Amino acid sequence: MSVRQLVRGTIPWATLEEVGHELARRYDRDAVRIKFLEAENWLSTPLVVDEEWFVKVISERNAFVHAVLTGARNLGAFSSGTEGFFEHFEDPGEMAHHELEATKQIRAVGVKAPEPIEAFEIGSVGVVVFDYLDGFRPLEECSSEEIESLLPDLFDSVSTMHRNDLAHGDLRGENVLVQNGDVFFIDATAVRSGAIPQARAYDLASALGTLEPHVGAARAVSAAVDQYGIDIVLDAVDFLDFVNIRPDHDFDAAAVKGEINTIAS
Repeated sequence: MSVRQLVRGTIPWATLEEVGHELARRYDRDAVRIKFLEAENWLSTPLVVDEEWFVKVISERNAFVHAVLTGARNLGAFSSGTEGFFEHFEDPGEMAHHELEATKQIRAVGVKAPEPIEAFEIGSVGVVVFDYLDGFRPLEECSSEEIESLLPDLFDSVSTMHRNDLAHGDLRGENVLVQNGDVFFIDATAVRSGAIPQARAYDLASALGTLEPHVGAARAVSAAVDQYGIDIVLDAVDFLDFVNIRPDHDFDAAAVKGEINTIAS
């Protein structure tokens, strides 16, 4: 069992059966077929239902872990010289409803994401339902050549969020999905209103940290500068070390800083 699976915990089978019965009731089916999705995430148990819906079941433990991670991220933001800008949720239902609304918002500005269907609570868990992207692959499972070809679309999508006063807050290889050459985003987190400049710098640091192991520091930084300009990319430097100590990132922060500073000079 991985560390992330251990931290995420296990939702009792009886609860998952209750979720399945509720989905069948809501979508007028006698029964549904549930398949566990292999994903190294922290904050939900992901399911594929009838090969039609992507469903995330969020437990009270997931909500607690989210609060802990949010506190750590805000402390990291403070150590990087800015006020914390991540927001936490009170309970699993609030987490589910936020993810549904965040996905609606990024789709509304033209960024691709799985179609959000609904969020609801049942018992002690929150449930959020999306259209299932058949045949998707997480970005981290794509080849370096394919990732390099996706860089313009990836940074264009992220900058579209930022231009519309939105931020992702958790950009990493597991939260960027690829289907038929298109880039889709999942798992956007909550960012404090008015903190988009700081969140933008954090998103860029996270994107560069995600991409560097696959395409190298020079190519990742060049693609970011092509989209944003060097002045904005420079802001990401303050967050690179913090992003790199997160357990879901492992990259050469010094190489990324060096490329940014070389272009800036």
